[in-house]
Amino acid sequence: MNRRLRGLLRKESLQILRDPSSIAIAFVLPVFLLLLFGYGVSMDSKHVPVGLVVEQPSAEALSFVGAFQQSEYFAPRRFLSRQAALQALRQRRVDGVLILPSDFAARFKADRDAPIQLIANGVDANSARLLEGYVQGTWSGWLQRELAARGIPAEPPARPVTRIWFNPELRSRNYLVPGLLVINMTLVGALLTALVMAREYERGTLEALMVTPVTMREVLIGKVLPYFVLGMGGMALSVAMAMWLFEVPLRGAIWVLVLTSTLFLLAALGMGLFISVMARSQFVAGMVAIISTFLPAFLLSGFLFDIESMPVAVQVITHIVAARYFVSVLQSLFLAGDVWSVILPNALALAVMAAFFLGMARWRIRKRLD
Repeated sequence: MNRRLRGLLRKESLQILRDPSSIAIAFVLPVFLLLLFGYGVSMDSKHVPVGLVVEQPSAEALSFVGAFQQSEYFAPRRFLSRQAALQALRQRRVDGVLILPSDFAARFKADRDAPIQLIANGVDANSARLLEGYVQGTWSGWLQRELAARGIPAEPPARPVTRIWFNPELRSRNYLVPGLLVINMTLVGALLTALVMAREYERGTLEALMVTPVTMREVLIGKVLPYFVLGMGGMALSVAMAMWLFEVPLRGAIWVLVLTSTLFLLAALGMGLFISVMARSQFVAGMVAIISTFLPAFLLSGFLFDIESMPVAVQVITHIVAARYFVSVLQSLFLAGDVWSVILPNALALAVMAAFFLGMARWRIRKRLD
């Protein structure tokens, strides 16, 4: 048995080395995705183009405009008229328009009630809400400074003190990169192994294996183990890039990361093998793997979109997505540490899914062609 298994492992390893696409998916594609999301994708809104219209220049109005010019969140542009600013908003040259009416200074001096108008582009609701919050924050900061300069007490009786846990720098990269590791391992585990058995069926090489003394259990081990090593190698590369290139902190234990990564990769390998055994066609297996593993991992795992904000029916569906549990574990390990109340239930769910899919793959594969 050991001799047969070594022969199968050698055969599959040579197949991987001779297939550039396997190496590309395991190592090149994760690097590309990490660079793309780490540098090119950000949920932080900074240097937002905003149009400023000052209908009546005054010391107060110019001081308020200066607060926007000094903020890293805005890239203000001055317009001489309301119509010109609104035209720029329609043409998507600015994301919002802030209008200081002609009686801004007079009303501020009289009763400190000087309304300003913000017109935001609501096509992207998230950006519009962020812009509204940034404007309110800039207004509050400027108001307190102006009142303090005039000797008027501006401190409210109760002042909130904000503390940001787990990601105090509020870097979206710290949130995105750990979740992206799940996408990378899904590609290696599910997509590559979905093509393994289907390739054997298409090329007719499975028939040669069936007339040998090897058992289907040995065939499955010979198929899974090389891709497991490939997947863990890609994971190690991704973690190294996350820690040293993107400076994402790893606050949990390395052995916990390795253990949970093993469980998720086994679940992904099991799903890929099950798809491959059922499809028996590389094209069909690849499409099914993308639809049933990659897309759910991208959309329903909590990697980009908060699960709690999804409809209840969709939240129920996310419980059958293995990536959901691994995303939760990775975000905890990288940003919070070894939070066992989070890690243990998710690791148990991954173990159950790994056993289920590997068992289903073993049950469906038989040493016959029908």
